[in-house]
Amino acid sequence: MKGKVVVITGGTSGIGQVAAENLAGMGARIVMVARDKSRAESTLSRLRQFGPGVKHSVHFADVSIIGDVRKVALEIAAAEPRIDVLLNNAGAMFYDRQITADGLERTFATNHMSYFVLTLALRERLAAAAPSRVVNTSSDAHRRAKLDFDDLQCEKEYKAFTAYGRSKLSNILFTRELARKFAGTGVTANSLHPGFVDTRFAEGGHGALYYAFRVAKKFALTPEKGAETIIYLASSPDVAGVTGEYFAKCARATPTNEAQDDDVARRLWSESQRLSGLG
Repeated sequence: MKGKVVVITGGTSGIGQVAAENLAGMGARIVMVARDKSRAESTLSRLRQFGPGVKHSVHFADVSIIGDVRKVALEIAAAEPRIDVLLNNAGAMFYDRQITADGLERTFATNHMSYFVLTLALRERLAAAAPSRVVNTSSDAHRRAKLDFDDLQCEKEYKAFTAYGRSKLSNILFTRELARKFAGTGVTANSLHPGFVDTRFAEGGHGALYYAFRVAKKFALTPEKGAETIIYLASSPDVAGVTGEYFAKCARATPTNEAQDDDVARRLWSESQRLSGLG
């Protein structure tokens, strides 16, 4: 990883921060997309300890807003002639239905549309660094999910974990279609389940689901353990030519049949294009 450029969202806490620090320790230069300035500055200070003299950087954006993601992608593209690894890792679950400035349900916008918009906006920089990699953090939460294209924004009914599961299913479907579209370019795309990890995820909530998460976190993985598959997919020569796959515990895993449906993947891509205005 020495001298390679790694762009990461969700890199200021949890598994993203651990992944950023480990990759910096391997010699990579980290380019973070963050929203919270104090956490970003704290993470930059830690990164400098792992890579003395390396000019790690941060760009600020609310990744739930399409315009913000486009803007930060332009900033990164202007600053970085090539990107070796793009880690789409930012994610959240919202206990109540929220609508973004774009009119999108916030879970879908944050967890799926940010991946779609940032990746497509940086595709030329990824191609310039080929062989390069896109790594998308998904989850086994997709296993109970199915996309309803008549209600992608959960207007009919909103349940926090259902919306989250659909967004994680979208991550896998996006990865499959991205791998197909990037075939022959030298850019690979893979998704992963990090495991259930004790992080800031699902904080600030209410009700039975919130308390269930609080109890479950007592038995959860550490962020260090949860980050292992992200680091593996970003850096290991073992997966240099692997694309379109889903991983867990640093090994290929089998997602649900819905997550392997290429017709659904193509339809999601088309709908994401329509919503973002990107081709």
